[in-house]
Amino acid sequence: MSNSPKILLVEDDESLGFVIKDNLEVAGYAVEWKKNGRAGQKAYQEESFDICVLDVMLPKMDGFSLLHEIRIKDQYVPIIMLTAKNTQEDVLTGFRNGADDYVIKPFDMEELLMRIRVFLKRTIPRDQKQRCYQIRSFELDTDNLLLRREGSEDQKLTEREGLLLELFCQQLNSVIKREYILENIWGENDYFLGRSLDVFISRLRKYLRPDDGIEIVNHHGVGFKLVVKA
Repeated sequence: MSNSPKILLVEDDESLGFVIKDNLEVAGYAVEWKKNGRAGQKAYQEESFDICVLDVMLPKMDGFSLLHEIRIKDQYVPIIMLTAKNTQEDVLTGFRNGADDYVIKPFDMEELLMRIRVFLKRTIPRDQKQRCYQIRSFELDTDNLLLRREGSEDQKLTEREGLLLELFCQQLNSVIKREYILENIWGENDYFLGRSLDVFISRLRKYLRPDDGIEIVNHHGVGFKLVVKA
């Protein structure tokens, strides 16, 4: 198990936590299970993980606060939120604070496993290839998940921000359909994920704003285009 991807699971429900941990270990993952937000924070400070699975409603420190604390230390690790609140506000709060994905309770265990596999497939190959894209005055370093601009502090990107901007760079000045983006980066296409995509687009626009020759154009009802002036 020493070479297995390591997962931090923070879930206070004893029954659900046991089931998730057991299923993840059967699937070949090493799991560190903590039952409150403070314990989860301490575990992340002391160890390194390949992915985090955090419940939203936690004692001692709620999931959003734990998410924030992890993001202060690590902008890159994929974070999946577990929430019993099937509301747009709860989901978008997670994405705005740096979550990469969410799973609504009750959920099928295979759904969680599928989402974890999607992230690990994308993060593990990063060590095997280095790519940089020039976007006018910016340079996207996909290996280190950094957006660089001379004279400015490097902008750290989350896993999903990096994947999204890389996709735009690969299809520069071309419209990319919303469903294509969601299916290739989020793994599926649904309403809540579509709203989260809008949040990520807003973040990228903010990062790229200093260069007025770059624009992410919204083609309503179709998709988005990264327009870069010559």
